[in-house]
Amino acid sequence: MNLVDRAKNIIMSPKSEWEVIANEPADMGAILTGYVIPLALLPAVASFIGYGFIGFGFMSGITVGIAYAVVSLLSSLIGVLALTFVINLLAPSFASEKDQGRAMQLVAYTYTPMWIGGLLNVLPVIGWLGGLFGLYGIYLMYLGFPHTMKTPQDKVVVYMIIAIIVLAIVYFVVAGILMSIVFGILGVGLFGAMGG
Repeated sequence: MNLVDRAKNIIMSPKSEWEVIANEPADMGAILTGYVIPLALLPAVASFIGYGFIGFGFMSGITVGIAYAVVSLLSSLIGVLALTFVINLLAPSFASEKDQGRAMQLVAYTYTPMWIGGLLNVLPVIGWLGGLFGLYGIYLMYLGFPHTMKTPQDKVVVYMIIAIIVLAIVYFVVAGILMSIVFGILGVGLFGAMGG
């Protein structure tokens, strides 16, 4: 299935799409290169345009746009890989099947609404609204656990809560570290870029 159809179907008809996904091979490389990277590029490009050309307060300029784009892309990729690893690692604790490829399917398709919402970064003043799209990903994850990890229904909620806590921790730590590194390499003062 092509990327556009998969993204549309996982958002519009997730219950039936998870059934389709469960019957597909779980090739991590194909998911990463054919789905994760192209979709993760959407908010990265939107951030580049938004912060590079439109700006928000003092946060503007090509260098700031590049910095936000790089941080967006790398934090997405690292987040997907870290959460995949954690979900797979925790699988036996929740009577689930341990399968790195299936964990990657779960995480990659759960991120879909967040990446699409990230297109709002093209207008930095409303970019934060794109993060709210990610809340729909919680529902997608809930539906996906039984299909990908074969998680019993009575264990899904706790498994999902732990995964979300890990995701939040990983995201904020990774994003903070990446912002410091990327802004430093590009010679952009982080606090100056934030208007402080």
